[in-house]
Amino acid sequence: MGLLSLITGMAGPSGFGSASTAEEVTQGIDASNLTAIVTGGASGIGAETVRVLALRGAHVIMAARNIEAANEMKQQIIKDNGAARLDVLKLDLCSLKSVRAFVDDFNTMDLPLNILINNAGVMFCPYELSKDGIEMQFATNHLGHFHLTNLLLEKMKNTARSTGTEGRIVNLSSIAHIHTYNQGIRFDNINDQSGYSDKRAYGQSKLANILHANELSRRLRAEGANVTANSVHPGLIMTNLMRHSALLMNVLKVFTIFLWKSVPQGAATTCYVALHPSLKNVSGKYFLDCNQMAPSKLAKDEALAKKLWDFSNKLISSAQQP
Repeated sequence: MGLLSLITGMAGPSGFGSASTAEEVTQGIDASNLTAIVTGGASGIGAETVRVLALRGAHVIMAARNIEAANEMKQQIIKDNGAARLDVLKLDLCSLKSVRAFVDDFNTMDLPLNILINNAGVMFCPYELSKDGIEMQFATNHLGHFHLTNLLLEKMKNTARSTGTEGRIVNLSSIAHIHTYNQGIRFDNINDQSGYSDKRAYGQSKLANILHANELSRRLRAEGANVTANSVHPGLIMTNLMRHSALLMNVLKVFTIFLWKSVPQGAATTCYVALHPSLKNVSGKYFLDCNQMAPSKLAKDEALAKKLWDFSNKLISSAQQP
């Protein structure tokens, strides 16, 4: 799967490629026995992911910061698919308190949980600290999802155990994970404004998404849990995620027009990894254009993944202290 495949849309070993859409890669799949959570489900590829999962019969929880926008999207989806089972819950990933509140709200619904899609994110933000005093892109793209996943993990393992159906966790990363700081993750100065780069900070957070999925996969395998964890690069898609660099992205798009995807194409890899039966027992892998790919050397560093896991837990513990 190289540049030619990306430009032409030629299918890879999975039978799908960059031109495949989320509907195409899930054609014929019955997800009516599944419950899924999709973060950032109010717009962009998150909304398309929600729509297609619901189209295949899944009960989908739309976790969103903007409840009004999420409810509007919910009504749009139901208008076209009256059978869609959708619920909207508030989630602000840059706030650990909000993450905990979301999980509490979800637990009161007394639902199983088969699929967790960590989709939401921010991109190329000016330097800013989150509500918990953590650099915004790292806090939102990685730490919020790390905390959310940890809080939901027992529910997922119990659901898989009681139903016999494999649980799946999907982290949305990016090819941008290769453009990070020299050390990969700035463990010693994660909040330091000195040397901050909006592009490298984004790359750092996307590297963290892959490392998180890999270490989570290792831990799940070690305990024999019937839950997989993988990461994906959705491709280049012009969405609200790029609002901080819209001019740059529009200029870039002029020169790289053949590399960009539509939103239905952008959601394809997420939906493929979340639902396709061919990926049963596949875990700790990175996918691009619905095919397994090798990420960067840093992303495959097991020691770095373990260090990030411990670092993330310490950050959360520290932020939650009164």
